[in-house]
Amino acid sequence: MSDHPTAPVILADEPGTFPHGVLAERHPAIIRQVRESFPYGPEQHRALDALLDNCTGGTIEPLPADAHDRRHWETWGMDTYAGRSWYEVPWLWSESWFYRRLLHAVGYFAPGPWQGIDPFRPSKLAELDSPATDEELAALDDLAARPADERARALLHGSLWGNRADLGFRLSAEGAEETAAVSALVADDSERLWPLLGTSGTGTLCLVADNAGRELVPDLLLAAHLLACGRIGRAVLHVKPYPYYVSDATTADVVDAVRRLTGAEGAAAEYGRGLWAALTDGRLALRAHPFSCSPLPYEEMPDDLRADFAAAALTVVKGDLNYRRLVGDRYWPPTTPFAEVTAYFPGPVAALRTLKSDVITGLTAGTEAALAAAEGQRWRTGGTHALIQVRT
Repeated sequence: MSDHPTAPVILADEPGTFPHGVLAERHPAIIRQVRESFPYGPEQHRALDALLDNCTGGTIEPLPADAHDRRHWETWGMDTYAGRSWYEVPWLWSESWFYRRLLHAVGYFAPGPWQGIDPFRPSKLAELDSPATDEELAALDDLAARPADERARALLHGSLWGNRADLGFRLSAEGAEETAAVSALVADDSERLWPLLGTSGTGTLCLVADNAGRELVPDLLLAAHLLACGRIGRAVLHVKPYPYYVSDATTADVVDAVRRLTGAEGAAAEYGRGLWAALTDGRLALRAHPFSCSPLPYEEMPDDLRADFAAAALTVVKGDLNYRRLVGDRYWPPTTPFAEVTAYFPGPVAALRTLKSDVITGLTAGTEAALAAAEGQRWRTGGTHALIQVRT
């Protein structure tokens, strides 16, 4: 990566841009949503009001001296950015900082009655308990009769599309998809992904999870399938150590998702029991590394996390935020090779991502031109396109 001209870091200082909209509109809306989700007391309401003022018009204020993770944030840039506008620091950093401050405001870390209460839990559970989830789980029964490789492909696409997971099970739609003017998949290296897992059933798959709820379920199904059919010997699921962004998966969310599966019927319940057993015997391990909630790209990961990924036959990095952290949240020219910007990564890595922000790498010039002609720049952020990129 060092020999490549460095692209500018994405900031949120320009009105009308996607990052500016997140800071100016989305974050205030999240504060309102959190206020309404719980009967927080006057102290939390005052703190949420103060955060609203601070994040929209104020400057970055350091964490209190007694914050449990203050040392982490000092090494992650808090002192460097203190006193500056939220809009003038890297967008990746200010977004992460918002969620850390939000948890502080609702008393998530402090001793007291709201300690450890996930402010996003109501919306996560509502999604997990929705009829749409029932439909997706029922589709697993049809999938069960398919050959193992076909099931693996369908589950990979389910994991890719997350809460549009039903697309993953509609294998018959794949042909129609290829005739579209611009494919929904802007890059597809999936055929290079499978050989990395081998056939001996001894390798480890690291899966860096993204969202909870209906997006976590297909991630778990993919891991369960690869374990059950002997493509891997072990899976390590990296989740967040505390609630992060609106719906990022924590250990509690994994447990909720596995319970949802075991409480279902048919093939879904079988997957759920398999996952429960794999968690208890160690074939499926959970990691909640502090760096998972850091505001930095993975290029700056600590040595112990690097060792975890280095030991894996393949690391699958899920979702938009993790993609930004994997390649660096920069305005790369879209044709910048994915292998180049991930050259630092300590082992084979695959990105499964639905496009919901500006950063993109690894496109062909033809694909980029076709997307721009069809949609302008909307394709980058609308969530209607996705990619599977692999660096061996």
